[in-house]
Amino acid sequence: MSTIWRGEFEPLGATFDGAGTNFAIFSECAERIDLCLFDDDGNETRHRLPEIKAYVHHGYMPGIMPGQRYGYRVHGPWEPKHGLRCNPNKLLIDPYAKAIEGSVDWDDSIYGHVPKRPDEMNTIDNATRMPKSVVVNPFFDWAGDRPPRTPRSESIIYEVHVEGFTKNHVGVPEKLRGTYAGLGHQAMIEYLVDLGVTAVELLPVHQFVDDHFLVEKNLTNYWGYSSIGFLAPHNRYSSSGQRGQQVSEFKSMVRSLHQAGIEVILDVVYNHTAEGNHLGPCLSFKGLDNASYYRLADDKQYYIDYTGTGNTLDARSPDVLKLVMDSLRYWVTEMHVDGFRFDLASTLAREDHAVDRLSGFFDLIHQDPIINRTKLIAEPWDVGEGGYQLGNFPPLWSEWNGQYRDTVRNFWRGSPDTLANFAWRFTGSSDLYGSTGRKTTASINFITAHDGFTLADLVAYDEKHNLANGEENRDGDSHNNSWNSGAEGPTDDETILKTRRNRQRSMMATLMLSQGVPMILGGDELGRSQGGNNNAYCQANDISWIDWQNIDKDLLDLTKQLIAFRKAHPVFRRINWFSGATENSTDPVDVSWFNTDGSAMEPHDWTGGYQHTLGVHLNGQALQARGERGEPIVDNSFIVLFNTHWASVLFQVPEGFSSSSWRVVVDTNNSDASTMVYSTLDGVSVAAWSVLVLEGI
Repeated sequence: MSTIWRGEFEPLGATFDGAGTNFAIFSECAERIDLCLFDDDGNETRHRLPEIKAYVHHGYMPGIMPGQRYGYRVHGPWEPKHGLRCNPNKLLIDPYAKAIEGSVDWDDSIYGHVPKRPDEMNTIDNATRMPKSVVVNPFFDWAGDRPPRTPRSESIIYEVHVEGFTKNHVGVPEKLRGTYAGLGHQAMIEYLVDLGVTAVELLPVHQFVDDHFLVEKNLTNYWGYSSIGFLAPHNRYSSSGQRGQQVSEFKSMVRSLHQAGIEVILDVVYNHTAEGNHLGPCLSFKGLDNASYYRLADDKQYYIDYTGTGNTLDARSPDVLKLVMDSLRYWVTEMHVDGFRFDLASTLAREDHAVDRLSGFFDLIHQDPIINRTKLIAEPWDVGEGGYQLGNFPPLWSEWNGQYRDTVRNFWRGSPDTLANFAWRFTGSSDLYGSTGRKTTASINFITAHDGFTLADLVAYDEKHNLANGEENRDGDSHNNSWNSGAEGPTDDETILKTRRNRQRSMMATLMLSQGVPMILGGDELGRSQGGNNNAYCQANDISWIDWQNIDKDLLDLTKQLIAFRKAHPVFRRINWFSGATENSTDPVDVSWFNTDGSAMEPHDWTGGYQHTLGVHLNGQALQARGERGEPIVDNSFIVLFNTHWASVLFQVPEGFSSSSWRVVVDTNNSDASTMVYSTLDGVSVAAWSVLVLEGI
């Protein structure tokens, strides 16, 4: 029998030191914990962890090498009515596992309780049907890797799915498609560089579980919002193996992206786990120390659910906070990622019940010298009472701006009374963030994301079409602020197709010209459609994968042009808020709004019901910002003209701006209009559903 030494209680997890491996795992309720080692034939050997310190059970085993598969069995009280669910018949995943092999093979043994009898312990052993934690080799040649550290104001985020981005790309070797290696392949990096984005925001890559109800319908958890391993890269995206190879492959992907100047941001799910409610499976946390990891109701048999998934991790617990912080630091220090987008971030800030800007979670983030230098992005809501916290996150944080999404969608479908709200969103949403000590970069501007319609579907569908999900079209949001432009779904009507084309192009232009940080949904620049499915979370197939053979080349070229244009002109990526200075102020006028006749917008114009046009002048000499070496930042001045009307509109360029002559630099209706020049004596025609940008000369 192998010898097990006393080992160390820190760090948690399985730590290989070159000669053996230290195992350490937290459980306040466990009476003892068995370390279970598995050989290549699946034979199990159990070793009781010999030491306990600060509720951490630990031991060191010499000779245990990377690739070793393991799990834990916890001996302790089975008292569901008191929140205690220890069951030594269940092999458990290490919460600190850095790699996991296999997937859940669903049957009754996966549950800690007897199905249909939730108070009764299930004595069927589950080891043959459970994924196994894996000891990993921490050593990797980073070849001098350095983070790009792109300033937030210069960032352009591309939200993308590891699998869906590369699965159908012929430039990627077939065996690498849908994997970390595929995303890091030269063909994909060249595409991202040519497009001009500065960061990829990856949908969840923490190890996750395909839910039982999806497996029964031959579907998968494609998006990955069902985490079970917060330090382990998801094994399905590995082309090289699951015995630790996924870790090296992920690192290689990051290294390649960094060499191209592209940052890596992870969408992380620390608000819940894949274990569900009291009727859910026992995979890890539930069997280790249910009451320490989860928020329980007064009747401790049940769970508080702020996430809509059945459970909520208890971010008030020191050990949960430690897990979250240890996970974040690991992904930064060992995996070299550059930032995080926190799913349902309000959940992490809940104290007793309410969301608290002074919560322990925010304090730890603010004080941590590793994490507080990364890009921190909140999805600023959850499904609980008081969970909608847009604009309320503290300094250091940016937020997915749901008001930006809804306002721009409504504006470009011609909804009434949207002008004032659109002006706030276009200028960075200072009404939300201007008084919180943050800059324009607090706003992550997006029109579409993984959850909802793609840009192409936003202009082609009034209603969701989610029958493929197997829930009779009941799933997904029914309130999409979309408009099908005159026909539901595919059509041959040239007028409708023209309207759809212009609306897509104009929304992409709005996104790239707005103050804040733009985020593009991967594939939107190609015209990707999901056939009206606005909740493709379970579709690991052509519904979700990018079709690289049938793309909207016209839209792609415009997107590249817009990104390059934004990068070239700091007036569209201001750091500081517009001052709102008036003509009578000593400060220069940095922004001016006007009507089609050239007259300044008056208060009554902003609430003019069905007004569908807006002009704005941006003064490039009034940025009031300085570069890294203290030099003043200045730019040319621009006029942006918006028309959300069904017919073309004639704008009169106002006199008194910084230039008397203006040339067209962007026309979403006409890619060949860049040679046109206007003076303040000319009327400027803006096509239906279009954006026109003029540069002063």
